[in-house]
Amino acid sequence: MNDKCSRRTALKAAASMAIGAGLMGADERSAEAADSGKPKRFYKAVVKGMIRAKNDLERFKICKQGGLDGVEGSPLGSEAQRKAQKAAADEAGIKIHSIMFGGWGTSFGSPDEKVIARGLKGMEDALLTAKAVGADAVLLVPAVCNSGITQEQAWERSQKHVRKLFPICKDTGVVMAIENVWNNFTYKLDDFVRYIDEFESPCVKAYFDVGNHVIRSHIAKPQDWIRKLGKRIVKVHMKDYKLTGKGKGDWADLLEGSVEWPEVMKAFTEVGYKGWFTCEVGGGGLDRMKDLSKRLDKIFSYA
Repeated sequence: MNDKCSRRTALKAAASMAIGAGLMGADERSAEAADSGKPKRFYKAVVKGMIRAKNDLERFKICKQGGLDGVEGSPLGSEAQRKAQKAAADEAGIKIHSIMFGGWGTSFGSPDEKVIARGLKGMEDALLTAKAVGADAVLLVPAVCNSGITQEQAWERSQKHVRKLFPICKDTGVVMAIENVWNNFTYKLDDFVRYIDEFESPCVKAYFDVGNHVIRSHIAKPQDWIRKLGKRIVKVHMKDYKLTGKGKGDWADLLEGSVEWPEVMKAFTEVGYKGWFTCEVGGGGLDRMKDLSKRLDKIFSYA
């Protein structure tokens, strides 16, 4: 997740809708694995808002028809909305596996009590939404360091407020997954690990975004993060980034950037990660979902 770089804007999604025969071959191998009846190691998803459709049921059917397993949803304010969305997902045959809360506008590192109150209420809604729709994690950006807020202040304040949500996590069975983003907070690998570990709680895990740290590959590559985070990782965001120089570049479609996907998948295999990989790139309709499904299959073939 990266608010500053407008990650939800189009990432040249229409460019290169398939990467040759390699994608087709990976797609065929994926179909063979599905037909074998063996449990999947990896599940394919997109952020729900990426799918262009008139309503959730149509959106989820496109997801299914596109060869994907599920979506990452957003917090919903009422139980009726949650039930309706869960019913639509069930009818379409897909899973809402996680909920994206974010936290850029409600940083738990803020000294403003009103901001904190909005953040706690938003996270409560997100956790309750997750339970109702069958998701097991909520993505959280716990703090943002700007406007004079130091790392130390954000660290202490955010940990205090995140802990307030532990009872709801335990009641719902949903974890808070902290994502590595461009928020000027815990952007160093060792700091990110220490931040999570200091909670000493199963309520807090890591949501790893592969593309977010390519720009700092000269310090630590995505595969280095994966190996260090290990079992802390419960969810993965998939996007790519094309380097044009040290600390410079731009977002790119999957397999068209600077991510070393064979090494990334090797690292995920080494740490024993099995679960969801959610695309967070430019969206579209059915053709785009099929394209993303094939790109994921190609990436998974490196594992």
